[in-house]
Amino acid sequence: MPEPVPAPGLVPPAERSNWIRLRTLILLRWAAIAGQVIAIVVAEVYFQIQLDLGLCLLVVGTAVLANIIAVAVFPENRRLSETETMLTLLFDIVQLAALLYLTGGLNNPFALLILTPVTISATALSQRSTLFLAHVAFALLTLLAFYHMPLVTADGAVQSLPPIFLFGFWAALVIGISFLGLYAERVISEMNKMSDALLATQMALAREQKLTDLGGVVAAAAHELGTPLATIKLVSSEMIDELSDRPDLREDMELIRDQADRCRDIMRSMGRAGKDDLHMRTAPLEAIVDEAAEPHVNRGKDLIFRSEPIHGGAPRMPVVYRRPEIIHGLRNLIQNAVDFADTRVWVLAQWTPAEITIRIMDDGPGYPPHLLGRIGDPFVRQRKNPLQQKKRPEYEGMGLGLFIAKTLLERSGAQVIFANGSDPFLTDADRTEQRGAVVEVQWPISAIGVSAESQLAALGENLPIEA
Repeated sequence: MPEPVPAPGLVPPAERSNWIRLRTLILLRWAAIAGQVIAIVVAEVYFQIQLDLGLCLLVVGTAVLANIIAVAVFPENRRLSETETMLTLLFDIVQLAALLYLTGGLNNPFALLILTPVTISATALSQRSTLFLAHVAFALLTLLAFYHMPLVTADGAVQSLPPIFLFGFWAALVIGISFLGLYAERVISEMNKMSDALLATQMALAREQKLTDLGGVVAAAAHELGTPLATIKLVSSEMIDELSDRPDLREDMELIRDQADRCRDIMRSMGRAGKDDLHMRTAPLEAIVDEAAEPHVNRGKDLIFRSEPIHGGAPRMPVVYRRPEIIHGLRNLIQNAVDFADTRVWVLAQWTPAEITIRIMDDGPGYPPHLLGRIGDPFVRQRKNPLQQKKRPEYEGMGLGLFIAKTLLERSGAQVIFANGSDPFLTDADRTEQRGAVVEVQWPISAIGVSAESQLAALGENLPIEA
């Protein structure tokens, strides 16, 4: 039997941490950097505290450099994995601890800010990652209580808390990290459970509606086919009796009668909800692309399809799982390309021994350059000019279609990249034919490809769909 096809369902807890955008953490870090610079300037100028400005600005500069590298290397809509988010928050904790070391340790009231990364982790990451960050924060706070550069004013006075207050501040921070982390984790956990329960209810209702509709189709088919099948059986039985002297024709009529009985048995075995067609679980890559593009083939634009192996890919086209999220995601991307193309859309399917890539290109205006980094985020809206309004009047530009497509495809294991085929500011004469929007969807072949053993295995008998 072939491997079971992974079906979409409730979001696993491990995937929730992948919802955090890099852009969100970058903006939070910029706010922290601005606060750190303001605090240093106020302490140095207004309170005349003698700080090592060179080292302080160096520590702040590492955060600035980290943000610049992140913005330059990754797109704005990049969503971080749990490990990447944890390492980002770990960097923020260490950077803040280094700045506190240079500015009085726990004598600095801004040591309270070390609660922030741990609280963010508790709301978004797993318990293991939160515990790791909390223990790192505990260790750094303990070191800062004993080892730090003192706060010295212009007259040489050292600003420090009495030991009992210092210990109390340390204890308050440790307890605060523990309490806020646990509190945030429990609240978010309860919210996620309620969200999952509501989603499960919606899925159950949708499935029940689907089965009801399918059952109606099956019952109608059985009812409509009952009379012609009975007629075929009756006539064939009568002709069998009349063809006793024609054995060759008699065998043909017996075959017709047996097949009519078989059709009757199949209709009875369908049950209320029909059967799961095993042949529809997998399909060649080109068939998946054709099915996704089929609603948009005759919409006035030329759709050009190409399929080819690259970089040592097998000459035989790979067979992939026919998952609804893949078809729906590709269909949304092709629809977007057809809507904004001038005359042509190219859909290129390629495969290597390790990867499968589908690239969708058009000859339209391309993505707005100022929104390119946010393509794939929900509710990204651009004010349309009259030409765009006339070209696609029903389109509101909320970005939900691309967001849904990107989310569904990423859940199937794909990486989705948005780009422009050429600079949108060039004239049409200077731009290439495939000059518009480009979407590249790339899967590891292990994520959606059907193994050779499964392709050779027998599919088996179609079984009734389970309610």
